Amino acid sequence: MFWSVSSPVLTRTTYLSYPEKPYSLSLEVLQQDTTRKDTTVVDLRFPFNDYSGNPYIREVQSELYLKLPSNISSVVTYDPEKNEYILQDKIGDLNYRTPVHMTLEEYKKHIFEQSVRKYWQERASGEGTDYRSSILPKLQFGIEGIDKVFGSNTINVIPQGSAELIFGVNISRIDNPSLSERLRKVATFDFQEKIQMNVTGTIGDKMRLGVNYNTEATFDFENKTKLEYSGKEDEIIKKIEAGNVTLPLSGSLITGSQSLFGLKTELQFGKLTVTNVFSQQKGETSVIDVKGGAQLSEFEVNSDEYEANKHFFLSHYFRDTYNTAMKNLPVINSGVNIERIEIWVTNKSNNFEDSRNIVAFLDVAESQKNIYNTIPAFAQTGTGPYPYNDLNGIYQEMVNNYQEIRNINQVTNTLAPLSPGFTIGQDYEKIENARKLTPREFKLNKQLGYISINSALNADQVLAVAYEYTLNGKVYRVGEFSAEVGAPNSLILKLIKGTNLTPRLPSWDLMMKNVYALGAYQVEKQDFELNVLYQDDKTGNAINYLPEGKLSDQILLHVLNLDNLNSQLEPSPDGKFDFITGITILPESGRIIFPVLEPFGRDLRQRIGNDAIAEKYVFEELYDSTQVKARQMAEKNKFKIAGTYSSSSSSEIQLNALNVPQGSVKVTAGGIQLQENVDYTVDYNLGRVKIINDGLLESQTPIRVSLESNQLFSIQTKTLLGTHLDYRFSEDFNIGATMLNLTERPLTQKVSIGDEPISNTILGVNASYHTESQFLTSVIDKIPFLETKVPSSITFTGEFAHLIPGHSRAIEKQGISYIDDFEGSEIPLDLKSMNAWVLASTPQGQNALFPEAILNNNLAYGYNRAKLAWYVIDPLFLRNTSTTPNHIKSNPDLQSSHYVREVFEKEIFPYKESITGIPTNLAVLNLAFYPNAKGPYNYDLGASAFSAGIDSEGKLLYPGLRWGGIMREVPTNDFEAANIQFIEFWLMDPYVENEGHS
Repeated sequence: MFWSVSSPVLTRTTYLSYPEKPYSLSLEVLQQDTTRKDTTVVDLRFPFNDYSGNPYIREVQSELYLKLPSNISSVVTYDPEKNEYILQDKIGDLNYRTPVHMTLEEYKKHIFEQSVRKYWQERASGEGTDYRSSILPKLQFGIEGIDKVFGSNTINVIPQGSAELIFGVNISRIDNPSLSERLRKVATFDFQEKIQMNVTGTIGDKMRLGVNYNTEATFDFENKTKLEYSGKEDEIIKKIEAGNVTLPLSGSLITGSQSLFGLKTELQFGKLTVTNVFSQQKGETSVIDVKGGAQLSEFEVNSDEYEANKHFFLSHYFRDTYNTAMKNLPVINSGVNIERIEIWVTNKSNNFEDSRNIVAFLDVAESQKNIYNTIPAFAQTGTGPYPYNDLNGIYQEMVNNYQEIRNINQVTNTLAPLSPGFTIGQDYEKIENARKLTPREFKLNKQLGYISINSALNADQVLAVAYEYTLNGKVYRVGEFSAEVGAPNSLILKLIKGTNLTPRLPSWDLMMKNVYALGAYQVEKQDFELNVLYQDDKTGNAINYLPEGKLSDQILLHVLNLDNLNSQLEPSPDGKFDFITGITILPESGRIIFPVLEPFGRDLRQRIGNDAIAEKYVFEELYDSTQVKARQMAEKNKFKIAGTYSSSSSSEIQLNALNVPQGSVKVTAGGIQLQENVDYTVDYNLGRVKIINDGLLESQTPIRVSLESNQLFSIQTKTLLGTHLDYRFSEDFNIGATMLNLTERPLTQKVSIGDEPISNTILGVNASYHTESQFLTSVIDKIPFLETKVPSSITFTGEFAHLIPGHSRAIEKQGISYIDDFEGSEIPLDLKSMNAWVLASTPQGQNALFPEAILNNNLAYGYNRAKLAWYVIDPLFLRNTSTTPNHIKSNPDLQSSHYVREVFEKEIFPYKESITGIPTNLAVLNLAFYPNAKGPYNYDLGASAFSAGIDSEGKLLYPGLRWGGIMREVPTNDFEAANIQFIEFWLMDPYVENEGHS
């Protein structure tokens, strides 16, 4: 087929020819209509080209042209019916330009051209500094011969970045009547600087300086400085670097460092290259072991590190039946099923959305053997050991005879007749606006009857519950649910933990002491190993058995009922931990639960069976004493739980570090070093390694990742110096030798055991050989069905390293570390801060001295309160400056009075060495008591049962019977854990200035 076209003005004739039947066709074409030319149009000398929207037309770019407004958007859509892409420029829903249709190949070509254009534009704008004009002109050295040292005599400095300075004045006014007029108005200068600077400087072609500085950098390692001298190929000095330097080594035993700050030299003598470094190490090294894509982690938990104040039994019945219920795992021998539960705690937040007033009693739903209070009305009245409200008489007694406790303000007065044998904090607790925990804040074991709270309770927090369960088809209830008692009436609940949790109270046993946190989450059963170990004093090692008695041939894992099953959960011990989800382990939170109540106490004693042997090993103090006291029993505290666990399998390995130095990550598989970007890739910013060689994951080959990460905060100085020799016989064979020394400088000359500064030296030798082998290729090709694609090769690598440990000379030649120098044995807690003290409430518990303390919502509560003032005298009254009031400045007797004058440290502690530059005057808390003047909230008008009344002038009668007081909180609420043992008072004689006083 062929055609030809002729184009006259009015007609177009087309000739079509086929082999069999040629013919011609004549087409009449009308002449095109034209519009009249606009004579008002002026042709610009430099015309502006309108935006066409057609990607096939190369748009002329100029800064003079206006950019497209923001309401014009470019949209690309795909038409699956026509298999083409549609490029549209739109204003809202209207097309701004004619849409352009492209096929898949055209669209791919269009995107590729855009990417290439963008790439070169970025390269030209970001890296083309040599071809652009610089702010600073190039300088020429006039010294003769300088070009022989630096390659040329040209100095070039190229700065990049920005600098911003902000000046301002902040004026604030505080209308606080306690401040003077001068102090209410404060003016301060506001000066801020923001500098982002990147400077590149060169001297000739050998010397180069790079500075990267940012005032808003979070960490020091983000700012880098480097001065580099590079020699020619035939010079001995190959490179000299100062500033941020690196020491990369190819071996796996001695890996070098990528985070150094100091001096580095590289010299070459023929085939021998010598690299020296003298620097401070800014990073820290770590090693991560992975198997099959799952990261392996070790854990070790001492027996005294059980999770306190987080796991609680709901009643003594569940505690008493726990061992029996867990005896035949994986089946739990318990007919109990808890249907619903409400848990209430002291409200430490400002959220009162789901809060109620509660009154919780310790003995609710307890059988006779577990009832703490001996009041006859509280004795057991029901049958059976199962907990329910009517099991004893306390619940009905409160509901029927003490109904006023429904009013939270009347609880103390209502229960006062039951004192002194029935006290708050011990037998009951009242909490106003207690908070109900949501189901996400706790976990409930419905069969074993215990709860696990996500966040540990503070020592002063109260825990109370109401729950309902079924047993043998019968429903039992403990406490009251919020839906059954309307607000604001108080709920009557079962007290689990009070503010006074001590071993002498029954509530102490409700706290579980057999749950341990491993510090892991989402623990997998595969590769999980756990052992219970005993630290044997004779061998000095941790062993997994007791060295004497009938249990000496059994591992502790089996003795403590953690190994009674095999991997199929059949009754056959296999020497491994019985991984039973929800019973012996909580995988999502990484917690181990022993199937016995006191694994290292009473239960271990029963298994030993010999009291004489048991006394040597049993750690009963762990369960009948507080955790703080138990930790002091060093002769018994010798058990620990240790093992390994793995995370979920994945090709990605988290390095647990950010901004990892480039090139510091090294990966080995089975001892063989892998190649980056061939077997694995590294994201140095996010701290991730991705294994791209699937064969390594499928073969379950152990993988080890060693890395060096920048230290976020470091106050200890580490000095690294060393030498690396590399002799290259050929391109395929070389031998190297390395010597490195790492020395730490201690923060103080007195260091504790385990914190000794090191001064370690490591020596090493390495060799590598690589060659292609045609012989191996020929042998493999002779194997049937095998044909090599590339030549075979032989690679040999060998390493040897020897560590010489040592210590820094800063701790003497023989190395001295302190067990305890007793300088920090006493930690003072200053109680003299005036603002921390507030007006005291009427003291309770001393009815003979303060009978009005039992009152509530009664004005007589404060009838005996006298006036008490507390304050600190400002030293400005004693300086005689312009700010000192004249009536005080002119009265030296007042300034020297013992009630006004300053007290210096040497006066109280004459042998204490003062620190230079720190004021030695002591702030003194002054108290002034006026026993015949009314104190705050004292509305006494006359004599009453609680007060002697007032006189005609409004002064208190019988001032010897009046009182005044202040109180404050102590930030530490657990005195035993904080080891707070005494309060020390230094009191000045209040009668020191009286006549005749001696």
